[in-house]
Amino acid sequence: MSTPATTDLDDLTSRLPDPNLFIPEFGEIAGALYKATANGSIPQTTVNLVQLRAGQIIGNTYHTVRVTGALRKAGEPQERITAVASWRDAPHFTDAERVALELVEAVLTPNPSGERVPDELYARTSAHYDTKALWTLTMAIGQMCFFIPVALIGKPIPGKEPHWSK
Repeated sequence: MSTPATTDLDDLTSRLPDPNLFIPEFGEIAGALYKATANGSIPQTTVNLVQLRAGQIIGNTYHTVRVTGALRKAGEPQERITAVASWRDAPHFTDAERVALELVEAVLTPNPSGERVPDELYARTSAHYDTKALWTLTMAIGQMCFFIPVALIGKPIPGKEPHWSK
């Protein structure tokens, strides 16, 4: 059985050109979101786990490859990275990480039977995170929500820094 051919990533370009050419504030917004999530109130690993789960939920390879790379670079074991997709029954996460993963799922997944983030989930989350950390976790999810349309519409190349089409 032969292996399917892969596309040469060097020949691919994003669908949209560099957003900074048209929206000069883009870099400032992206930078402010990064700074907000890197304020130290929650571990960067938690931010990355939440953002990896967000990329999985929306089914976007660019985001999942990018965040998986960041987790590997930070020294996260492959078992934890892989287990994000099935975190509910995986023994690899702390209670605080579990509730953060549950929160991102609640925000990004419709709940046909009620609120996406019910009071009970908020209470469990706030048992692990103080107010600043809750805001940071909220911003980590928001940062992904900012970049989701960039990835889905602009289609940057997975595994590459965005090199926008000319």
